[in-house]
Amino acid sequence: MPRLAPAALAYTLPVFAVAFALGALRVTFIAPQLGPLAAVALELPLVLALSWLVAGRVLRRWPLTPRLGMALLSFLILMLLELATALAFGQTPGQFLAAMATPPGTLGLAGQIGFGLIPLIRQPKG
Repeated sequence: MPRLAPAALAYTLPVFAVAFALGALRVTFIAPQLGPLAAVALELPLVLALSWLVAGRVLRRWPLTPRLGMALLSFLILMLLELATALAFGQTPGQFLAAMATPPGTLGLAGQIGFGLIPLIRQPKG
């Protein structure tokens, strides 16, 4: 399945890059005003909408990509990128996991799971 990895990367990397930028804006400007949970709740629909659009493009480009494989590999890549980002900002792996048990972290994890599921439900058209 040589097209699985390129499709998963083509889906994950642009979404992660935009989400990283939105996350910086969220942490810097929105969370101090509204609180972390509200800030994540505002960011999440934007990232999922982008995920939907990018998944459509990727699935048109690689229509024979196994959807389940793309979903699982994309989710794995995303979580590794999230962990690497947390480590780069001084968190330990334990702190990274503990943050997911907070309300904003749980909502973020739900969004990451949604990101992973989108290739399973997204049709390549439109």
